[in-house]
Amino acid sequence: MTNPMLSHPYVGMWETADGRIRHHLLPNGRYDEARGRRESAYQGRYEVSGDHIEYWDDTGFTADGDFVDDVLYHAGMVLYRKQ
Repeated sequence: MTNPMLSHPYVGMWETADGRIRHHLLPNGRYDEARGRRESAYQGRYEVSGDHIEYWDDTGFTADGDFVDDVLYHAGMVLYRKQ
């Protein structure tokens, strides 16, 4: 896995097409997920290795995803880079 303190090309905001789910991948290896009007619904750490991402929620939940052609496929969701 990459060093979470190093930047990678996927740092930034990712969201579903309807904007309901938003993942903010921070450059320090932490993420903040918003759901609808609920900001910071989930928070935790993440690591990127190549085009694969692993998530560890602060509550103990784990998940992963893959970046393909600048689209994040995660847990049945499709998230796009917010410009």
